[in-house]
Amino acid sequence: MSYTIVHDASELVVGPAEHDPKASADPPAESVLETQTDAAVVIDEGTVVETGPSDALTREYPLENAATAIDASGRCVLPGFVDCHTHALFAGDRSDEFAAKLRGKEYQEILEDGGGILRTVRAVRSTNEDELVERLLDVLDRMLARGTTTVEVKSGYGLDTETELRMLSAIDRAAERHPIDVAPTFMGAHAVPEGRDADEYADAVVDEQLPAVAEQGVAEFCDVFCEAGVFTVEQSRRILEAGAEYGLTPKIHADEFENLGGARLAADLSAASADHLLQSTDDDVAALLEAGVTPVLLPGTAFGLGGEYPGLAPYRERGVVPAVGSDFNPNCYALSMGFAATLACVGVGMTPGEAILSITDRAAAALDRSDVGRLEAGSAGDLVVLERPSYRHLPYAYDATLVETVVKGGDVVERRARTDE
Repeated sequence: MSYTIVHDASELVVGPAEHDPKASADPPAESVLETQTDAAVVIDEGTVVETGPSDALTREYPLENAATAIDASGRCVLPGFVDCHTHALFAGDRSDEFAAKLRGKEYQEILEDGGGILRTVRAVRSTNEDELVERLLDVLDRMLARGTTTVEVKSGYGLDTETELRMLSAIDRAAERHPIDVAPTFMGAHAVPEGRDADEYADAVVDEQLPAVAEQGVAEFCDVFCEAGVFTVEQSRRILEAGAEYGLTPKIHADEFENLGGARLAADLSAASADHLLQSTDDDVAALLEAGVTPVLLPGTAFGLGGEYPGLAPYRERGVVPAVGSDFNPNCYALSMGFAATLACVGVGMTPGEAILSITDRAAAALDRSDVGRLEAGSAGDLVVLERPSYRHLPYAYDATLVETVVKGGDVVERRARTDE
């Protein structure tokens, strides 16, 4: 056996606690997480073999026999972070729109004036595939350095068949060259292109883009922006149902600015996730959870827009921790899941334990991944070593660089010099 062992961790986060979080105090205690102290984790052939007391595991798996031995003394070991919602492939610069928003201009005003998504569409259409690949690789490098080991990346800045396919091809090529696992999502229904009618364009997505995307064979998911001024519930349903016929699992941007019924649509279609949910009602949340849809909150979007944060009460009442994604895009330029966890605490009201769960196990559920987001026997050997003793430091020290080592499938893929040596 040629194994990797991470030993003497002051704290090892294994995954969600097995008991019902509703049994905890209100607000919930940190018992949503299962943790071990003075612990080790052993990985062989890319998979976690065992976790437990470091003394016992280092006897069973001697350090001198390990292919890689990582001393995590005084450190916390976490599952690799899962970013379940990004628009990480784009071109162009929209920093001036940030300034415009600070002057009081609303995001939808910017979109109506040809900015926002449509501005990025023009930039992406004029960028060749090789450059798109290099842009995404640079983003993935920065994500990896911050502890992300699995990420969803959407198309959606093409809004025509040729460019959407080019984006998906670039995502696929970058994924082949990078340690991070990438889940590609087709989002041709991200916006209505200039000069097109929404009904006409929805027809084009269904009749032209989806068959080509299916033939290409890159995308796993199909997403749509169900929102006032973009796609109606009826148009969104048609697109997502057509995508499902081609084997693409539905995901949906729902109830961000107005409640059109996007969350209910996600429940009807048994989507993998419904994302944003700022305007969703308590009954909407109940419908999502009953249908097995993972709710995804995106507090970085609220932070970037200076808007409201999603409420946590409907989830707390049901003993559920929603997933959290970064929503990294030109309008939400933050790709650190540690910062997303901070916003989940400060903006949404999660405890640190809930925030960690939201960017690991729960985010994995939003991507239909059961092998990541945990560190238990049979899970992928993806982990992060922090230079601090507890997971609480990740959302607490929000402007610090805490990720010291990143392991992907048992291999060290990122390592930073220790600051205490």
